[in-house]
Amino acid sequence: MGPLQLAWLGDAVWELHQRMRRCRQPGRSADLHRAVVADVRADAQAHALDRLQEKGFLREEELEWVRKGRNKAGRGPRKGGAGVYGKATGFETMVGWLFLQNPSRLAQLLAELEDAD
Repeated sequence: MGPLQLAWLGDAVWELHQRMRRCRQPGRSADLHRAVVADVRADAQAHALDRLQEKGFLREEELEWVRKGRNKAGRGPRKGGAGVYGKATGFETMVGWLFLQNPSRLAQLLAELEDAD
């Protein structure tokens, strides 16, 4: 499976994680939906990647998948810019790869991001 397919899968995994996180909170479904949409935007994903990198939490192999995804990302939409879109695609690629190859490590990364919130 290539980086873009892993990114596509990782995007779905990340959104499901955010939905699971939000469904534990009280609120109307429209409000929960808006919160999830904010969490799965490219800039939010890029920020999540930045937080993991700043803490030195990522392993070399994970960083390699981030790089592969970032390099395949293309320019992205006009609104976010290529840098943000590339980081987000790299993040999604890593999440997709971990989902398939090392779910327990993925759970660690997701918990680390939740603890940072």
